[in-house]
Amino acid sequence: MTLAEAVPADDHGHSEPAAPAQAAPAPQAEAVVDLDAIAHNVRILRDSARDAAMMAVVKADGYNHGAVPVARAALAAGASELGVTTVSEALTLRRAGIDAPVLAWLHTVDADFAPAIAAGVELGVSSPRHLAAVVAAARSVGTTAIVTIKVDTGLNRNGVAPDELAQVLVDLARAQAEGSVRLRGIFSHLAHADEPHHAWIDSQRDRLVGAIADAKRQGLVPEVVHLSNSAATLTRPDLRFDMVRPGIAIYGLSPVPELGQFGLRPAMTLRSRVALVKKVAAGEGVSYGHQWVAPRDTTVALLPFGYADGLPRSLSGRFEVQLGSERRPGIGRVCMDQVVVDLGPDGGGVREGDTAVFFGNGDLGEPNAQAWADELDTIHYEVVTGVRGRTVRSYVGGTGT
Repeated sequence: MTLAEAVPADDHGHSEPAAPAQAAPAPQAEAVVDLDAIAHNVRILRDSARDAAMMAVVKADGYNHGAVPVARAALAAGASELGVTTVSEALTLRRAGIDAPVLAWLHTVDADFAPAIAAGVELGVSSPRHLAAVVAAARSVGTTAIVTIKVDTGLNRNGVAPDELAQVLVDLARAQAEGSVRLRGIFSHLAHADEPHHAWIDSQRDRLVGAIADAKRQGLVPEVVHLSNSAATLTRPDLRFDMVRPGIAIYGLSPVPELGQFGLRPAMTLRSRVALVKKVAAGEGVSYGHQWVAPRDTTVALLPFGYADGLPRSLSGRFEVQLGSERRPGIGRVCMDQVVVDLGPDGGGVREGDTAVFFGNGDLGEPNAQAWADELDTIHYEVVTGVRGRTVRSYVGGTGT
């Protein structure tokens, strides 16, 4: 086909030149994940771990950063294993071609363990009932299941309760003897890791050591023992055991904010484009309920990002964005789809299509996720995992896939 044939003709039979290809507009709301920051954080954690191995926790879709890209970046930077909560999360990694060891540790008793066993996923066991279900699935598949005992050492959530540990060990020894399972690890989770010198941390360590001794008396020798989350990895070198298991620090958020950043670099930047710039006269109210009334003639910017996308309604009038070269206050009530910020009387040179940063790594002077957490009386985990809705996730650095 010639160019003339490819170009539509007008009503007079004359060919019109082809319109130049238009680049797709940037998303209205976007969570940009820096995979180089992920790698940087993993290297810091690896340095803290010294000779211990490192499991990178990528549960909850990589704390909402994208489990598969984060997993690849973490493994390339020195992590050797991956941790998730559910079988489904583990199989997502396997389907993406990731063959590193993966541990999944939170299941209902009737979970379908067979696909995980067939895929070589390591399964956390937290009761005799869970172990029996894993053994039955292993027999049905005809493959030895790889299991790790999660011991409840005092957090009193998921994990084998003290009064059931003996039974689990007896059942596990029997199942291992018949070849249904192979014990790979024993682990637990800390209740006070963000308080590095809390006495309960030592109690949990001692209980874990006791559980290991109980296992050895049954002829069960774990290949790996792990206890340290992000906070303990960075503050308690005595708890390294064979492996550390950081989560939030991989994403650049400090596990103990009052002790600083530990050199970590936040990986997520949450931003939105300006949809509209308009004048608001003195005395006019903005957004539902007119909770904010203009004290003077001003200019405002409308950002297409609201509580359906991850900006909590309770932050109404309590947050700032970086827009242009300045912090701009959010004004009025946060709506489902949009929020308004005040630009001042002259508008500060802000134009429609400009980018406003809600939180990021601070390079531009923008707030970080901790600023939202402080206002909300919560933790930054909830902030980053709460980004949702129409927010588009994109990547910079690393492979971007």
